[in-house]
Amino acid sequence: MSTEMWIAVAVFAGLNFAAASSGGLFKPGPWYAGLNKPSWTPPNWAFPVVWGLLFALNAWAGWMIWEAIGTSRPDVLGLYIGSLVLNAGWSYLFFGQKRMDRALVDVALLWLSLVAIVVVFWSIRPAAALPVLPYLIWVTIAATLNREMIRLNPAARA
Repeated sequence: MSTEMWIAVAVFAGLNFAAASSGGLFKPGPWYAGLNKPSWTPPNWAFPVVWGLLFALNAWAGWMIWEAIGTSRPDVLGLYIGSLVLNAGWSYLFFGQKRMDRALVDVALLWLSLVAIVVVFWSIRPAAALPVLPYLIWVTIAATLNREMIRLNPAARA
C-alpha cells in the first residue's frame, strides 16, 4: 500500500474513533441504570463490542469510497462525516444531557443519513455500501430502544 493509502486509512479510522469517543465521554452511569428498559435490551457489555466492530466496518466503508472517488465528491464525504457527527451527538444528548427525546430525533436523523449513505455508496461502489448495513441495522435497534425507553420512563422524557 502506498503512503497516501495508509494516510486515508488512518484518517477514516481516526474519524470513526473520534465519533466513538463520545460514548466514552458520556457514559450511562446511575441515571441509565435506574431507567426502566425493555426486556430485549442488549446487555451492557454488548454495546462497546458491537460499536467497536461497527465503527471498524464504517471506517473500511469510508476508505473504500475514498479509493473510488477521492476528493471529487465532497457531498458524499460530507454525508459520511455528518453521520459520524450525528452518532457522536446521540451519546451527548442521551447520556450527557439525559434528553431521551432529543436523542430520539438525533438517532432518526442518523438512521436517515445511513440509508442515504447506503444508497449513495451503492451507486458508486456497491462493496462500500455493504459494511454500512450492519451499522444501519444496529441503529434501527438503537432507535427502537430509545423510543421504548421514552415510553417506559414518562417522568424522564425530557
